[in-house]
Amino acid sequence: MSGARVPVLSSYISSVFVWLKRFSRNVQVILSVMAVIIGIAAGVAAIVFRYGIAFVQEFAYGFGGETVASLARELPWWHIVAVPTLGGLLVGLFIHYVMPNRRPHAVADVIEASALRGGRMSLSTGLKAAIASAASIGVGASVGREGPVVHLGASLGAWAAKRLHLGGSLSRTLLGCGVAAAVAASFNAPIAGAFFSLEVVVGHYALSAFAPIVIASVTGTLISRAHYGDFPAFILPEAWTIVSAWEFPAFALLGVVSAVVAIIFMRSIMLVEDLSQRTSLPGWSRPAIAGLLLGVIAVGFPEVLGVGYEATNTALSDQYPLWTLVALIVLKTAATAICLGCGFAGGIFSPSLFIGAMVGGAFGVIATATFPHLSSGHGAYTMIGMGAVAGAVLGAPISTILMIFELTGDYAVTVAVMIATVIASVITQQLHGRSFFVWQLERRGISIKGGKEITLMRSIRVNTVMDSTFETIAADTPMDKVRHRLQEAPWGELFVIDAEGVLIGTLTFSDLHEAAFDTSHDSELMAQSLARAHPTVLQARDDLETAVKVYSVTGEVHVPVVDDRSTMRMIGLAHEHEVMLAYHRALDQARAEERGEI
Repeated sequence: MSGARVPVLSSYISSVFVWLKRFSRNVQVILSVMAVIIGIAAGVAAIVFRYGIAFVQEFAYGFGGETVASLARELPWWHIVAVPTLGGLLVGLFIHYVMPNRRPHAVADVIEASALRGGRMSLSTGLKAAIASAASIGVGASVGREGPVVHLGASLGAWAAKRLHLGGSLSRTLLGCGVAAAVAASFNAPIAGAFFSLEVVVGHYALSAFAPIVIASVTGTLISRAHYGDFPAFILPEAWTIVSAWEFPAFALLGVVSAVVAIIFMRSIMLVEDLSQRTSLPGWSRPAIAGLLLGVIAVGFPEVLGVGYEATNTALSDQYPLWTLVALIVLKTAATAICLGCGFAGGIFSPSLFIGAMVGGAFGVIATATFPHLSSGHGAYTMIGMGAVAGAVLGAPISTILMIFELTGDYAVTVAVMIATVIASVITQQLHGRSFFVWQLERRGISIKGGKEITLMRSIRVNTVMDSTFETIAADTPMDKVRHRLQEAPWGELFVIDAEGVLIGTLTFSDLHEAAFDTSHDSELMAQSLARAHPTVLQARDDLETAVKVYSVTGEVHVPVVDDRSTMRMIGLAHEHEVMLAYHRALDQARAEERGEI
């Protein structure tokens, strides 16, 4: 009896091992494991980045931490001016001589990598960008720390994808894992981290990407909580209460005001950038000029230094009078525009939250003074303004709303944030047309419209889809033979080549004109004299995007392919229908990968 059980047990164990082997090779399992690893790496990177800021800040100002405004008030004025000026000079030199393209790198570059480069990013560039940003924030530049952490997390995810030799879709997923973990670790907000990655970077919510990104976001949050504790990014009062449904029109009006401020904020940055580039000053010196101007502002209002979370927390606690709130809106906008426009490295998330908090706080003061019995208090309006301005600037209303919900845990306040944020985002989209990150890319001449499709078309070369069979004819072929060959040509077209195989023209019946039917001059005419010279061609290394542009401009449907335009040696024929079929196959495969079907 026991002997009979042994083969059964052995067969069962063998089946289990086969199942485990197949399970270990499953793409989703591999992505989930990598999501945990990337989540840990990005979470640790976020912590190390903050320590890097504190190190520079300690060296430059003599103190670390986020209470920059309070401690800076105790410093002499020359110290406040000198640090960002000298720090800006060092940052400018670092960016000029070390960074690719001699400019800072941040979230816009992550979006470009996801949309147009198949999720490919350089880890070394990510580390250099993090150093430049940590130094910028440490010397007091009015920029955000979340953008650089997002870029660093994305670089880690892209590096892992490269080591695993993953395709474009899966590489974008791991890049998104790094983004989600970085945001989640920065704000202690795993839901917002996941949705920011999906909404802004990955661009879709398919389960194949959603699951690993959520895992990475949660992992990054756990790493952050293990180090800092389970505390929100901002110090909030115990609770807010929406006093009356009559407040919701006020929240809608706050959304309108937030949209106006968001547009002014973004345009201010671009205005300063344009002005700085028109000057004759070398690029490496511009951050120093920005630091000098920032220092002058900070002498009177040190709240503008750094990420400004101390001032944001103060606004949430209703401790600023109206004039201070309005002054900080103007001065923080100016300080951030100067710093980012002149080349300091850093993000825009923190300044958006800061300005939004001041806008909401100022609106709350006015609303409370006007309708004291219907107001929920300045702090509630401050939080709503934070979400509305940040959502409009970042072009990420969903993740911004979720972040506020995770910070407050208050459903009623979240509903108010939803109203203001959606209105602000819609108005900004209609009047401005784009988020800050997309605008940055467009100013560099980069369009991410149809990003996935463009990436696919750029990844396929013409020589992989061309037809190697085509009809050629010698340049000295007489007219009677040309006519006969054209009748037998499969595409109604002949390609005229010389003795060395160089393409010199193309021939169709329409090119023959009267000679197509008039045989009286057959002895005088040859293929070369009738052919269209300088024909439209594609090179073997051209991609499908180039091919489609050629088809649309010329109206040709069968374009000869040459090895190189310098040699013009014909090697194939690119048919429009075959090119489009190859593109659609690649698109179907990419969508299947996103759905987890392959």
